[in-house]
Amino acid sequence: MNLILSDFPLPELGQGPDTAVVDLSALNIHHCIGCFGCWVKTPGKCVIRDDAGKVYPLIAQSDRVIYVSRVKYGSYDSIMKTMLERAIPIQKAFIQLYRGETHHMQRAVKDKEAVIIAYGAQSPEEQAVFRKLIERNAYNMRFSSYQVLFTTKQQAAGLVKKEAAKWEKS
Repeated sequence: MNLILSDFPLPELGQGPDTAVVDLSALNIHHCIGCFGCWVKTPGKCVIRDDAGKVYPLIAQSDRVIYVSRVKYGSYDSIMKTMLERAIPIQKAFIQLYRGETHHMQRAVKDKEAVIIAYGAQSPEEQAVFRKLIERNAYNMRFSSYQVLFTTKQQAAGLVKKEAAKWEKS
């Protein structure tokens, strides 16, 4: 399964039999409250009932992902960051060694190829901070490979199409 997760609508991209396209801006996703209910009370499921419960299983099941996000202060912008934080139920509370570091154990999460399409970075320094963030996230998000592509918001949809077309060729 493939997943395109974007912080703005991409109407020119339709859902396919093997590809889900999620526009986070159209969903009702609340902030994580740090209660750890997804680990203790309802393992694998967030106790907050909103649209995030439809999205984090898609993240876990994906073989390939494209994240489209504005860069804000060297990080994902708030809507993408909120969704990725709400994906904590796909991890377990337990710790394991992974690539020589301690990380949470995953709850049936597939290793995945990832492309992060980032727009809005204001400087090379902000791009460097964002690249470092993605490098660190790659471990927790089980990216077997990843690339970060910087662009403008106006060019992001075209870049998504180009990257998604590569999936059909492989």
